[in-house]
Amino acid sequence: MASIGAILFSGKAVIIKYAYRYGVSPEALLALRMLIALPMFWLVYWFVSRKKKTDPLLKMDYLKLIGLGFIGYFFSSYLNFLGLKYISVGLERIILYLTPTIVILISYFFLHKKITSLQWYAMVVGYIGVMLVFLQDVDSKGDSAWLGTFLVFASSCLYAAYLIAAGEMVNRIGSMRLVTYATSVSAIFSAFQMLFHQPATLFTQMPQVYWLSIINAGVCTVIPMFLVMIAVQRIGSSVTAQAGILGPLATVFMGWYFLDENMSLMQIFGMVLVIAAMWLLVRNREAIAS
Repeated sequence: MASIGAILFSGKAVIIKYAYRYGVSPEALLALRMLIALPMFWLVYWFVSRKKKTDPLLKMDYLKLIGLGFIGYFFSSYLNFLGLKYISVGLERIILYLTPTIVILISYFFLHKKITSLQWYAMVVGYIGVMLVFLQDVDSKGDSAWLGTFLVFASSCLYAAYLIAAGEMVNRIGSMRLVTYATSVSAIFSAFQMLFHQPATLFTQMPQVYWLSIINAGVCTVIPMFLVMIAVQRIGSSVTAQAGILGPLATVFMGWYFLDENMSLMQIFGMVLVIAAMWLLVRNREAIAS
């Protein structure tokens, strides 16, 4: 489940790049994804929680959920969608795979948590790997790769902040309820954003865009999210994170196969460095916990 979830998650970038070929805007594509995924989340949430008693949410909880939904599922996703217009899906997935390092750095600078020597070494190796993959994109896509990299990295930083902020709530209100409510907030913000970006285009896209959005919402968003959640319950977060290594590998391969993106030795070497660095971080966290 963890491996399949990682592969399906990685397919999101390929679907987005494919949809851009039909002239759809990032705003419309994000709105379609969230609005289609919303009823799916609520259906699963109702099915899972119908026999469970849940504590009522406080007013402060609703305010926090609005903030989490905006940062983690709307604004972060929007920057990611924008960035994919300028960089390859391989570089996008590699940058997002660095999210654990961003969580560690935010925790270090703002929460005053310690970083071990091994974590520092792993992060340095990981960012060297990203630079190698980035240089490959600059060579093939030019200066636009700088903008795309900045947007996707900013997206990863926002999602890392979401993970830290959500950590204090998930144990109390439940991961399923947190995701469903945060997704609902994101869908509302996405729909509101479309009011300023030709809202009629939501209903005038080519049929291929709607089919790709259904796949993006269902196969690449809802299904892998629940697969990963179940995997965490069965085998723990550390082993699930290690299975996530398949994500970048699958993305690079799918980008080469479906989008005709280059797959050079430098890109492969950079990807190996990032994967090795993230594996060390996961193993180190597991050792500290034990």
